[in-house]
Amino acid sequence: MALFDTSANWPALSKVLAARTATAPVTKVLVLANLMVFVAMLFNGAGFWHSPNAVQLAWGANFGPATQDGEWWRLASALFLHFGIIHLTLNLWALWDGGQLVERMYGHVRFVAIYFISGLSGNLLSLVVQGNLAVSGGASSAIFGVYGALLVFLWTERQHLDADEFRWLFWGAVGFSVATIILGFIVPAIDNAAHIGGFFAGVAAGFIFARPLVSVRVFTASRIAATVIFLLAIGILIYRIPQPSYKWSDELLIQQEINDFVKDDQALNREWLKIIHESKQGNVTYYDLAVKIDNAITDRYEEHFEQLSQLPYDPSMPSANKLESVLQYTQQKRDASRALADKLRDRHP
Repeated sequence: MALFDTSANWPALSKVLAARTATAPVTKVLVLANLMVFVAMLFNGAGFWHSPNAVQLAWGANFGPATQDGEWWRLASALFLHFGIIHLTLNLWALWDGGQLVERMYGHVRFVAIYFISGLSGNLLSLVVQGNLAVSGGASSAIFGVYGALLVFLWTERQHLDADEFRWLFWGAVGFSVATIILGFIVPAIDNAAHIGGFFAGVAAGFIFARPLVSVRVFTASRIAATVIFLLAIGILIYRIPQPSYKWSDELLIQQEINDFVKDDQALNREWLKIIHESKQGNVTYYDLAVKIDNAITDRYEEHFEQLSQLPYDPSMPSANKLESVLQYTQQKRDASRALADKLRDRHP
């Protein structure tokens, strides 16, 4: 059963909103967009029940080193990424339930502004709190903002609502928000910073984009105060963003170079087998074998070793240990092939 039924459970509110549009196309578009992204990710490596961090990062999840390395668009793209079907279902249920009502309360354009301002603000707070520790995504920061704006509307317009209806809606929304935030402190995997940031940004946006039911009511002072507080909070958050522990573009470069080496190492192993086969035929001299090993094996390992040695290195990088192992491996293979070639030359008549 939905927490808020926009047609059956609140007839009095339906009356006061009668002059406004009864449809909520933006909410439906947002729900559809999240569904389409989830399905697309399923066909590109994501899991139905749980999606690996690597896939989330590739699709634009919020992550300190990546976001701060010039990829600030991740604050927005992360709003459409979900880590599994349960995560997606809970978020879309809440969005469908509250979004349609809030869109009718504030109008389509204001609702879009509330949604994305809340989502971006929540992800910004997550960046400050989580830093380099977590890969985050999901529409929940924006959805919490929607419920924050819902509470603002209900409170400021309470005189125009039926008392029983107001209590049911207002305290129901408060209970839902508080219970979910408390749950976020209990379950480690939940990005509670994004929830809290999105909620308070939604409260501020509710005042900034207020759309009174009675036109004579003007919220000029509330709008100004909310705008100033919101901008001040955003400024503080930007100032408090922690420095990333490493540069994301450097990490991607290391991963690419390692992947290229792994592919070439397979080709080098095939070259080894070919040289061994030729040596068993007895048709080549030791000197010729040495030259083949130098040209086909030693020089290529030396080239890879030089390239890998010049990569930017930081012990805090996820690929740091792997890079060290690959460097050690290439050095050993280079030295071993060079020593074998030297011994073959010594045996030449």
